[in-house]
Amino acid sequence: MKEMTLNVQGMSCGHCVNSIEGNVGSLNGVDNVQVHLSEGKVGVTFDPNKVDLEKITEEIEDQGYDVA
Repeated sequence: MKEMTLNVQGMSCGHCVNSIEGNVGSLNGVDNVQVHLSEGKVGVTFDPNKVDLEKITEEIEDQGYDVA
């Protein structure tokens, strides 16, 4: 498993948290997703053999947020 912390802009409420955690968490190979709203960060633990960071980033951006 690999752990990454992403800087995500545009998150402002509980809906943002649920949207990101739900959608990224449903990707095959993602073990854990935790949104840190006040810090503008998303921590993700994933199996790089099943899903890559680009796919995770794409999923967050598809929800309307910017990954810096």
